[in-house]
Amino acid sequence: MADLADFSRPLFLVGCGNMAGAMLSRWMEAGLRTDAVTVLRPSGKPVADGVRVIAAWPDRLPDNALVILGMKPQQLGDIAPSLRGLWRDDLTLLSLLAGVTVGQLADVVASLETAVRVMPNTPVALGKGVCALYADGALDTARRQVVDQLFAPLGLAEWIADEGQFNLVTALTGCGPAYLYRFVDALTKGATALGLEAAQAQRFSIAMVEGAAALASQADVDPATLADRVASKGGMTREGLNVMDEGQRIEQLMLETLRAAQDRGEELARLAG
Repeated sequence: MADLADFSRPLFLVGCGNMAGAMLSRWMEAGLRTDAVTVLRPSGKPVADGVRVIAAWPDRLPDNALVILGMKPQQLGDIAPSLRGLWRDDLTLLSLLAGVTVGQLADVVASLETAVRVMPNTPVALGKGVCALYADGALDTARRQVVDQLFAPLGLAEWIADEGQFNLVTALTGCGPAYLYRFVDALTKGATALGLEAAQAQRFSIAMVEGAAALASQADVDPATLADRVASKGGMTREGLNVMDEGQRIEQLMLETLRAAQDRGEELARLAG
């Protein structure tokens, strides 16, 4: 696990919803000092032992803080005046807000040089997540390195070059866990319909997916090749793959699924704008 015991920058979370909470929990497991974290929640509800929670904006944000927007996207307009009034060049803004562009963030803090857009997914809670990062070219190397250090314990964190692809990446990595869960559920229901006890079918399906994913992550070939290696000619696996591959049905299904999610992301972005 990447170690955050020596992470020297304070975190200031604006809101702490499910995703931000999962990230914070993982960061603390990785050694992040709780006394370096402040959470702004109007309710004042606690988030974790040792983490300071405040119900109103402070007079000054912590020096060199990473300010993380973890509330709902539609709340940006409500918090923008307060954040703008407290903003300084030593701060870095990290936004988890779906559909909100870096340009829109820059309108709030008056600087493209301090804003980063982030799309994590739910497995960050286990350090097995995927985090897509985007910033304008004006973001300096030092800030990028700090962001890289913070996100390393969450799983795979990669910068994307084109913000126009952000909704596609979100459809793949942010929405993807739900699609995988549907696949596991469908496997379970199929095996149950064919006679396996439901709870056992579910255990077998989940364990199989976990092991296969771990193998794929360590393999020196692509997943298509791995599938062919499992499927010997005339065998059971090949017969099943023939059903999935007929008319490229599984590829078409996933293409339509990702396109629908991407299109909805574009629509949400327009609404946010």
